[in-house]
Amino acid sequence: MSDTAPLARFRPHLLDALRHYDRSRFAGDLGAGLTVGVVALPLAMAFAIASGLKPEAGIFTAIIAGFLISALGGSRVQIGGPAGAFIVIVYGIVARYGLANLIIATAMSGVLLFLMGLFRLGTLVRFIPIAVVIGFTNGIAVLVGLSQLKDFLGLQVATMPASFFAMLSTLGNSLHTVNPAALGVALASLATIVAWQKAMPRLAPAMQFSGSLTRVPGAIVALVLATAAVRLLELPVDTIGSRFGGIPAALPAFALPAFSWESARFLLTPTLTLALLGAIESLLCARVADGMIGDRHNPNQELMAQGVANFVTPFFGGMPATGTIARTVTNIKSGATSPVAGVVHALTLLVVVLVAAPLAYHVPLATLAAILVFVAWNMGEWQAFVHLRQYRLPYRVTLLAVFALTVVFDLTVAVEVGLVAACLTFIYRISSLSRAEAVSATDQPALAGHEAQVQGWRLYGALFFGAVKLVEDIEDRLPARALVLDLKNVIYVDTSGADTLMSLAQHCRKRGVRLVVCGLMHQPLDMARRCGLLALLEGQVEPDLARGLAAALGEAPPSEAAGGPAVGSIPTAEAATR
Repeated sequence: MSDTAPLARFRPHLLDALRHYDRSRFAGDLGAGLTVGVVALPLAMAFAIASGLKPEAGIFTAIIAGFLISALGGSRVQIGGPAGAFIVIVYGIVARYGLANLIIATAMSGVLLFLMGLFRLGTLVRFIPIAVVIGFTNGIAVLVGLSQLKDFLGLQVATMPASFFAMLSTLGNSLHTVNPAALGVALASLATIVAWQKAMPRLAPAMQFSGSLTRVPGAIVALVLATAAVRLLELPVDTIGSRFGGIPAALPAFALPAFSWESARFLLTPTLTLALLGAIESLLCARVADGMIGDRHNPNQELMAQGVANFVTPFFGGMPATGTIARTVTNIKSGATSPVAGVVHALTLLVVVLVAAPLAYHVPLATLAAILVFVAWNMGEWQAFVHLRQYRLPYRVTLLAVFALTVVFDLTVAVEVGLVAACLTFIYRISSLSRAEAVSATDQPALAGHEAQVQGWRLYGALFFGAVKLVEDIEDRLPARALVLDLKNVIYVDTSGADTLMSLAQHCRKRGVRLVVCGLMHQPLDMARRCGLLALLEGQVEPDLARGLAAALGEAPPSEAAGGPAVGSIPTAEAATR
């Protein structure tokens, strides 16, 4: 299928990544996949519990959806699974419609996501401004870091609220319960990760087997050392086992929900919400990943993979899934080079569920918190705040608004407000580039002595709904005899602009003012034909300003003697494209 085909071609990035795959790349993907798998385990369980589901729902989602998104997706390094952005939505669906209808809504959102990718709607995310992406990314980084303070400090908190201010209040009220052992493990783990990342590139050349050592992520080193220390020293810190009661050692079972058209018809809004939020977050995540690795993902393929994952996963006890920034950044920072890392991440979780549950039982949550704090610091583009003064006010307002709304409210509100602000800013900038310039007798000597009777105006830019005031101002200052509009430098006319020109033509007819339009070409000419402006002008259309002024003054056109086109001729499509 060619690139110009109406439907996208289904071709996972994994197929291209395996063409020149070697042992070195596999070593990097293996280490990254193991790291992300371990980091994803408590997150998956926590997201499920917060959404009103059983812990295994998050694990099954991370395994099945994570595997499908990596194997079928259009990004080289994106990790899929349950995400914090879905918590409020999923909780509301379960509370209002029940678990069976959550399965149906998730599967239906999967179908919508697949169709969005199939019909090439994934490219729309490229219209999201960089200010929105940076604000969103930094906001998520703050939330990830803030959410880990509970385990980093070993606070005794039964349940953490989801809202920002409630989270701050809970953390502040629980500071007296700081666990020195957990804090020590977290600080030691964080120091190990930072030291390993900083020191290994310098020490490795002088060490034997340096090639193998540099491929081992610092997070793995910290995880192994901290788990051994907690186990041998019997430190009083929370572990995966003590917090979540261990890992369910069973495969997910396929189950069909009780489907009812009566209840399904009420799921349209939840389905659309899940699909749109999943699409926005996954594609924004893929775009952030592109910036970190210098690659470009296939957004349509990514949406189709997300669709397959969300259609399949709920029938195996899972929940909605999307691309996840924290795990994707962990994947990148750990050395991932291809979708194989995401597949390894899913298989790691599967092995943990089936085989290694006793080993995962003793992993300290303080170490996992340290890993995510390190990830949160690295995923944020904090230098963007330092350089804000270099940009214009609309850019600064958009970035800061999206950042604040992501932190205080949620991703959906932040992206919506950010896009609206970006659209308004764009409309303002484009409208400011459009202008109307009066033609003077100095520029056109034919006007000398006729300025009160005949006016000429050159219009520049786009004549759209944000710039129609230019024409309205001309309409308010009509001359006594004739008005000439030069549209040669107008690159686009929308329906509002065409309607304003029609209104100007009708107003001129009522006032007895002759209207001559010049320089219509390309899209403006096509719009003038379709809206009926050419018919209304009754031949008062000229190829250039000089001929237009000659027609308005009742003089012979300057180039007629040279064999040029006759007055009133309309440029053909062929002539307009020369």
